[in-house]
This record gives sequence, C-alpha cells and structure tokens, in this order.
Amino acid sequence: MEKLNFKNLSFYKNKRVLITGNTGFKGSWLSIWLINMGAKVYGISKDIPTKPSLYKEAKLDKKINTFFLDIKNIKKLNKTINKIKPQIIFHLAAQAIVSKSFEKPMETFYSNSIGTANLLEYLRITKNKIVAIIITSDKCYYPTKRGYYDEKKKLGGIDPYSGSKAIAEIFFENYYQSFLYKKKNISCVSVRAGNVIGGGDWTANRIVPDFFKSVKKRQKIVLRNPKSNRPWQHVMEPLAVYLFLGLILSKNKNKNKINGESFNIGPNAKNNASVLTLIKKIINKCGQKINISHENKNLFAETKKLNLNTNKIFKSIGWKNKLNFEQTCSFITEWYKKYDKDKSSVFDITSKQIMEYIKLK
Repeated sequence: MEKLNFKNLSFYKNKRVLITGNTGFKGSWLSIWLINMGAKVYGISKDIPTKPSLYKEAKLDKKINTFFLDIKNIKKLNKTINKIKPQIIFHLAAQAIVSKSFEKPMETFYSNSIGTANLLEYLRITKNKIVAIIITSDKCYYPTKRGYYDEKKKLGGIDPYSGSKAIAEIFFENYYQSFLYKKKNISCVSVRAGNVIGGGDWTANRIVPDFFKSVKKRQKIVLRNPKSNRPWQHVMEPLAVYLFLGLILSKNKNKNKINGESFNIGPNAKNNASVLTLIKKIINKCGQKINISHENKNLFAETKKLNLNTNKIFKSIGWKNKLNFEQTCSFITEWYKKYDKDKSSVFDITSKQIMEYIKLK
C-alpha cells in the first residue's frame, strides 16, 4: 500500500472540481483547501444556509463560480454539470440538521435521498470521465445499544435525517451494483463521516456554534442531551480523506480495490466524548466563564451513542486521523479567537489552519 502523502494532493492543481453544497460549512472548508491547491472550483447550492456563513465571510463568492439551484431538479442539475464538465465531484449537498428533519421531513428526504439519486443518475448517463465522492453520514446506521458501527451494520434510523441518509446509501449501492460498476468512465465511493466540528460553523442547533453564540451574548448554554456520546472530529480530518479518495480513484480504477465501496471516517476511539465533555474542554481553552444548563430530555428521537469502526479506511488506503481530542478543541477555539480579532481575514485564518494541519506528523 502506497503511503499517503499530502504533497501528492498537488494533483488537484488545475483540476475542474465540483462541490455540491459548497456554501455550507464543510463545503466552504473544502473550497478553501482546493483553492489553495490551485484547483478550478465550481459549486452547486440551493442557497447560503446560514448568516453569517463561512462562504460569505471568506469571500468565496468572489473566488469560485457557484450555480444556485436545487439538486432535486434533475433537469437543471444535469444541464449545470454538463456546463461545468467536472473531473471530480464532491457531493455534500444536504439538509444537514437532525432537529430540522422533524420540522420538514419531506424536504429532508427529498434533499438527502432524491438529491443523491439525481446525482447518481447523472453518473449513470454521462459519457464524461468523472470521479465522485458521495458524502452521507455516520447516522445512516440503525441505532444499537452498544452504538458501535462498522460498514456492515444495518442501515436505517429512528429520525427522518438518519433515514434519509440510509436511503442515500442504499441508492448508492443500488446504482453502483446495477450500472456504475461497468462504466469505465466513472469511479465512485460513499463516505460516512462522524460528527464534524470546526471554526466557521454558524449552523443552528449544532453544539459548537451554539456555544460560541452563547459566549458572544454572555448567556448560559443549554445542552439538549449532555450525555450523548459522539465521534467528534475536526472538519479537516474527513476533508483530507475525501481529497485522498479523489486522488486514488483518479488513477486507473482497475488497479485499486476501493471503487464502489463505502467507508466510515471517524476519530480514534479516545476522541469519542459526551456533549458535556466537549463543551467543558472548549470552555477551558477559551478561558471564559459560562454557565451550562442541562435539559436531559428528548425533544425528539435521536441516536444517543455513536462509535465508528474505521478499520476499513485504514486497511484500504492507510488513513489514520491526525488530531486528538485536545488538538481538535484547540483548532476550534483558535479559529474563533482570530475571527473575533479580524473578521476581514477569514480566508487566510482558515487557510493557515489547513497548512498547520498538513504539517502535523
């Protein structure tokens, strides 16, 4: 197995790369990373999902060409992708909030499930050579008491968000086994990432953004499920895997064994922690006093414990996460501290964190 080397990601220079959901938190981080590597980045998004947003704060609207459309509209989607002619697609477009899936279940299913199916349908019919990384979620698994999941575990969910991601995974496997495996011009994988956190996230009802909003307003933070255990990982970790997968798949797909596979991406088990533990660690690093309120009640059904088995991605490409829990929290607090001091340098703040991450052993 060839050892992963970040210098090899220079492969992306001058490549035409499409990110669906590029205006979101993860999509914006990925855009900044690709721009730094010299890629020609294009985006497809329904809208700018938050205000403020990393997309706007980093002035990405001035740096990449974004097409605003709903991926549920298959005709517009096909026309736009044909216009862009991407060599690599990172599919991140989604309704990404569990709580919102209870308010708008049909929108969640259409966006996350049908939206993914529309992209897979494009891959089925196109004659262009494309590598596609389909990103779903670790919540695609049907919850168990043990809360420990490898890629063979049953797909499902007890909430609309989880169900929509499970369906997206089923669509991926169905399309690959029925059509895509025999297409020499298409290489693809699906990826199930654990809970992603990092600077520049302003999404509502997410623990890290909620914390920093509370700090700014000098209000107590209310933890909905403080004992819920999650595989916390900095956003740079799964993004690095997406980039390496895109690189590997861009080689002759017959020479590797990952085409058509699904992978968990998560931290070392030591990085798994409760919501309360995460917030206490960030409070400690911020050096600020803030009161915590525990609700300890279920406003809606949600998986309580998530631990991802990531042996498959390690055995397949040799990937191991770089950051421990301490480093993950440090990167987050440093980003927001620098942002508070200079809101005009968001692109540079984020870029410097990426460079710092790459240099870590």
